[in-house]
Amino acid sequence: MVRAGEGPSLADILARAKVDADAVDDGRVFIGRRRARSLDDIVRTGDEVHIAARERVDAPAVVLLDADGLVAVDKPADVATIPDQSGASGSLLASVARTLGVDPLALHATSRLDRGVSGVVVFARTSEAAERLRLARLQGTYGRRYLAIAATAPAEPSGEWNDVIGRASDPRHRAVDGRDATPSLSRYAVMGRAGAWALLVLEPVTGRTHQLRVHAAHAGAPLLGDRAYGGPSRVTLPTGSVLSFDRIALHAARVRVPRPDGSVCEVCSPVPSVVRGWWASARGDEGDWERAVEHRTG
Repeated sequence: MVRAGEGPSLADILARAKVDADAVDDGRVFIGRRRARSLDDIVRTGDEVHIAARERVDAPAVVLLDADGLVAVDKPADVATIPDQSGASGSLLASVARTLGVDPLALHATSRLDRGVSGVVVFARTSEAAERLRLARLQGTYGRRYLAIAATAPAEPSGEWNDVIGRASDPRHRAVDGRDATPSLSRYAVMGRAGAWALLVLEPVTGRTHQLRVHAAHAGAPLLGDRAYGGPSRVTLPTGSVLSFDRIALHAARVRVPRPDGSVCEVCSPVPSVVRGWWASARGDEGDWERAVEHRTG
């Protein structure tokens, strides 16, 4: 909190807090809800200045495909796709840029996975590739297949969720019938059961923020580890053992996009062992995963 007599510039506040000036360049400094742009930003008495801890991805990105102006990578669950409040250097975008030896501005995320979600993310390396995938989204030829574990099964074994999604009261979240709601469509199918849990295959037709998570929760099938939308953070199994979930049980297992010649390029990511382990702990059938990858929803 900026007190009387402090400031007037952000540089003064950071100096008093003994914070390196590069926190601004890294995107980790906020004045209220606004991301600081410069050390010369003016602060006033009563302003709240938030400085997020530095986060960095030192391991190289796992590249699944690098062709036709596209690079597809395997995103871990604890990494933001693009810079967020934790700064730029810890994002998947920064990791991919370091791995490829390119400027982050040369990469465009054609889809995004939430922090806490793993799987395939596709970046465009050229303007032509970015436009190709933009058109693919509009034409319905940008295909995405997700696998998830829900705490309970939806009422019907398969179908579509078409609830409109808008902004929730918390600006970080979304809600069915929320503010400025827009049409949203997801396809789903139950591919296996383990006690109350259900293994789901999910395909978003539209691409709203948090769409699959919001739709699943609204259908009474919140995902394991998705605390923002009613999913459990821990459960006690019939054996008495306790499982804690440090990520969301949602994985982008396959992406299909068009090549320049009109053929289809398919990129796959294996389901992380920790998520498969949760299913096994509940005595779920290991073969459900393979069936889910190959299942056709519509």
